[in-house]
Amino acid sequence: MFQLDGLPAGRSALGQELTVADTYGHAPRGPARLLKAARWSWQGLCAAWMHESSFRLEVVLLVILAPIGLWLGGDGVERALLVGSLLLVLGVELLNSAVEAVIERYGAEFHALAGRAKDMGSAAVLMMMLNVLACWGLILGPRLYLYLSPPSL
Repeated sequence: MFQLDGLPAGRSALGQELTVADTYGHAPRGPARLLKAARWSWQGLCAAWMHESSFRLEVVLLVILAPIGLWLGGDGVERALLVGSLLLVLGVELLNSAVEAVIERYGAEFHALAGRAKDMGSAAVLMMMLNVLACWGLILGPRLYLYLSPPSL
């Protein structure tokens, strides 16, 4: 039995055994694959920037808040939590936008499952925004309280 590329089934061009995942269109391997993946990721970011106003707003907030988080974070862990929570919002927004794009691809007519999927994607973004508030509040809140409290006598 031969595959479309003329190689025996289950073998690569180098004669190596292929796993099931390797036989389903995952060529090329190595640096070329990484470069293609990086290009596709960049295309996704550009598409989100062009077509999603909420993504643009969240990027603007990241650009404003990330330097503040790096400045106010007391150590590496705090800085990672402050900036990482912002990046999580962007990641989940990208996933939500992808779900919405797929749903829109199949038509504009209402379907309960499509509405549910869109609502769940929106709820996921909301959860990440609440995560930002929790991280920033728990890390910076006590410092703000000490800064604003009157000096003790």
